[in-house]
Amino acid sequence: MADSLTIIDNRTDKRYEVPIEHGTIKAMDLRQIKVSDGDFGLMSYDPSFGNTACCKSQITFIDGEKGILLHRGYPIEQLAEKSTFLETAYLLIYGELPSGEQMDDFVSQITRHTMVHENIKKLMDGFHYDAHPMGILLGTVGALSTFYPDAKNIMDPEARQRQIIRLIAKMPTLAAYAYRHSRGLPYAYPDNSLSFTGNFLSMLFRVTEPTYYPHPVLERALDVLFVLHADHEQNCSGNAMRSVGSSHVDPFSAVAAAIAALYGPLHGGANEAVLRMLKEIGSVDKVAAHIKRVKTGEVRLMGFGHRVYKNYDPRAKVIKRLAEEVFEVTGTNPLLEVALELERIALQDEYFVARKLYPNIDFYTGLIYEAMKFPMDMFPVLFAIPRTAGWVAQWEEMLLDPEQKIARPRQIYLGQQRRDYYPMAKRQSQ
Repeated sequence: MADSLTIIDNRTDKRYEVPIEHGTIKAMDLRQIKVSDGDFGLMSYDPSFGNTACCKSQITFIDGEKGILLHRGYPIEQLAEKSTFLETAYLLIYGELPSGEQMDDFVSQITRHTMVHENIKKLMDGFHYDAHPMGILLGTVGALSTFYPDAKNIMDPEARQRQIIRLIAKMPTLAAYAYRHSRGLPYAYPDNSLSFTGNFLSMLFRVTEPTYYPHPVLERALDVLFVLHADHEQNCSGNAMRSVGSSHVDPFSAVAAAIAALYGPLHGGANEAVLRMLKEIGSVDKVAAHIKRVKTGEVRLMGFGHRVYKNYDPRAKVIKRLAEEVFEVTGTNPLLEVALELERIALQDEYFVARKLYPNIDFYTGLIYEAMKFPMDMFPVLFAIPRTAGWVAQWEEMLLDPEQKIARPRQIYLGQQRRDYYPMAKRQSQ
């Protein structure tokens, strides 16, 4: 076969032809490679899925070497410049950009589902006053599964669509409530006369005014940030969504699992780590010293490098321009000069160039969020709101894929072989 891989097992001198499709081989095709008939068969070992495809997807494409990110074929740069978050969400879920009528209907559905049950507020009141907003979001999203019994009907297309709409619509409300709870403020109900991001900013920052009108530049900036964070194919939280969803649990529970994955500092907490690093550096004249500490392995250079991208993260380019627009409204963040100098040195220094450490999406987002008066503990929450669109798109694609089954990875067992139990009195002390 032309599109095949020839494997010669040196243990047995047997030869195997394994088909190649889309640049991959099926892991199960390795099971035929055995030393004896009673042998389990060959497995592949890939901790953290560094070179294993868990699905076939049509949603998001990444070429990390070239710095390319496409949603359903559309470059992220074009979507950030010309689209809106809700239009991008529609694209991710349904596969095509909407017509005017389709967009109006989608926005209308989202708008009608922004309210949450009053009992959710009672649940939220049970959290300690200093509870992390991400923990509150995790708990309340999971709780939503008990409010919508039809969410369990995941194979009913209409029921499935209702949950997709509910999740996208209610996530900003829950996020805003979590913020206000942590600040000891009364909850502000949604204002459905505003845009998706405008309503979110209103629920966050409205005090006594009848209607809160966010600054249009900041409203648009947040919408662009939401577009940039909407999906990123099989990352930790996306994989969690698919893996937990493969058990056929309701989507609220699966999204709660994805939020838990995003809660981790290696995933959703990266922009907070960048901000802490910049504050630790403090001023431009101390950047060179920090770079030296990075090279000696004393500290890490946060906001540079990516698990997938070995080039400039295309989202980072958009955010850098966006930061300038935000700072014209809010005033320049004093840490911006530190960030610019850090980026300048890192992009020229052979140490970082050789290791392909380029700025990623997290490098500038923390500065923008801080300029917009978001506390650091809200950063991962701001990540979760738009990523919900990507999660539900990945979830539905997984459900409709006939090749998918419940996720069940294999392991390499290195523990004790079978042994007999001894009463405690007969055991030797270890």
